[in-house]
Amino acid sequence: MAVSDRVEEQLKTLPAKPGVYLFRGEDGEILYVGKAKSLRPRVRSYFQRGGDGRAQIQQLPSRVADVEVIVTGSEVEALHLEQNLVKRHRPPFNVRLRDDKSFPYIAVTVEDEFPRVMFTRERHKPGVVYFGPYANAKKVRETLDVLNRVFPYRPCEGPKPGRHSGIPCLDYHIDRCLAPCVGYVSKEDYGAIIDSVIEFLSGDVKPIQRELERKMHEAAAQERFEDAARYRNRLFSVQHLVERQAADRHSVGTADVIGFAADGDRAVVQIFPLRGGKMVDRHSFHLENVAGQDVTTILESFCLEYYGSAPMVPPQIVVPRDSGDLSALAEFLSERRGARVEVRVAERGEKRRLQQLADENAQHALVSEQAQTERKRLRRIEALEELREALNLESLPIRIECYDVSTAMGQDTVGSMVVFEDALPKNAHYRKYTIRGQEGMDDFAAMAEMISRRFARLSDGTGESHDPSFASSPNLVVIDGGKGQLGAALEAMKAYDLPRVAVIALAKRIEEVFVPGRPDPIVLSRHSAGLQLLQRIRDEAHRFAVGFHRQRRESRGFESIFDDLDGVGPARRRALLNHFGSVEEMLAATPEELEGVPGVPAATARRIYAQLHKAGRA
Repeated sequence: MAVSDRVEEQLKTLPAKPGVYLFRGEDGEILYVGKAKSLRPRVRSYFQRGGDGRAQIQQLPSRVADVEVIVTGSEVEALHLEQNLVKRHRPPFNVRLRDDKSFPYIAVTVEDEFPRVMFTRERHKPGVVYFGPYANAKKVRETLDVLNRVFPYRPCEGPKPGRHSGIPCLDYHIDRCLAPCVGYVSKEDYGAIIDSVIEFLSGDVKPIQRELERKMHEAAAQERFEDAARYRNRLFSVQHLVERQAADRHSVGTADVIGFAADGDRAVVQIFPLRGGKMVDRHSFHLENVAGQDVTTILESFCLEYYGSAPMVPPQIVVPRDSGDLSALAEFLSERRGARVEVRVAERGEKRRLQQLADENAQHALVSEQAQTERKRLRRIEALEELREALNLESLPIRIECYDVSTAMGQDTVGSMVVFEDALPKNAHYRKYTIRGQEGMDDFAAMAEMISRRFARLSDGTGESHDPSFASSPNLVVIDGGKGQLGAALEAMKAYDLPRVAVIALAKRIEEVFVPGRPDPIVLSRHSAGLQLLQRIRDEAHRFAVGFHRQRRESRGFESIFDDLDGVGPARRRALLNHFGSVEEMLAATPEELEGVPGVPAATARRIYAQLHKAGRA
């Protein structure tokens, strides 16, 4: 195994202390983050004959250009640091929840002036506190509905509250919002509401219950019976939510029972939550990058990911029998919970039975997923084989590129290129085109320009302008359109010395496939896997082109307002666009808000405001 001189020198100076190690690639990107009780033997084991032993990790040492270590005071401190680094960098070789963006979270946008509390399926934006992941989107929405009845935070979207009418919306009148958009609540009072929401989602519900009880009794004593009834209803809502989510962490019957199954690079974890001694739900999670790793490592990585941002950590976690030493994880979760967490194997009784049942469910989920994956793979192969046969192609169309043009009355004409490899979308190779060389509504000329620009870069395999998408030759080019678009694309491709590339056009009306040199179109069965693949690729190209066209149109609409404004050039246009995001936001801005735009002097901001309002634009 080839190891660079730099890495060899770094391996000689490693400390024999607990800590975290980071493997970086040639460009400085973090490939892998790990923790160790003793850094020296653990890190060196990757570069010895036989390596780490894990199939996937065997590919890692040859890509490592730099080793960085961070010494910590204990293994638990290393666990904390590892969790934070994995969350921040998402290294490609670490165990991870597969497609974790698809799991629902509750997000609190704490860096907004008036934060939002909302449902989301992503959790990587800075300035946002996330609670989750949750396994059931319906329950998350029910939780948010109860929270908004108890805590009147704003339900409107966007970084700023409300609309620009200056009138509170319906939510204010039904006690679902305190109308920060019109200044009916101070930033400090609103912030206290958000703090209570975070406190509640973190599992500390007693203060909210006591406060609602106090307000209810106070309103009743003052004979404000409608207010008292409102506080009573909110208290009942909180108590119901607490009972449903089993937030009483000190209950003897509160535990999570974990089941596990792995095969190859994939694994499944099943969680049976016990609340009050009863199983209240079942959560299933799929993991990637687990090939060759022991159960201890996989479960530790999963629990860091799952419980690291969960709204509560139970006092007991029951794990499979072969889980190994998870004492460091137990200590980490105890700190996270603020009380002792026991991570243990159940030897007998109901919890042992449930753990075996969780293992059985995990195995079933894994087998079902593998069967489904295999069915999809065979369906993709069938689609490619059908296309090769129906279109008389020399080989399987492994790489398919599809092109589409989008315009509106000849304005803001754009094009899109989408790429599918092995019948799956390769998003990193999608490309957008701004059509520059033609006037009016001429789809043929627009298609020819786009094709010409794409294939002019096919041979460009070196230098700073190297683009892996353009440097790869397609097996099949699909044109969205009919004979005219197909002819324009073929004519454009004649100018270049290209390898043999099959080109077809797919017309929308009755899904006809036009092939060069053949007068009549090919009509595939609508149940054909090949046609369905072509339709999917065509629809994706259309979606991508339309989205880019809409973006260009909105950008042009924003910029056109500056045409007659003094003191605003391209740089200040960009500054205003980046700051406000839309014409409406900028027109609604006060002079003080305009003065706060980075890159725009205060005097210029006042002049812009005066010109806009003199023109009657706002």
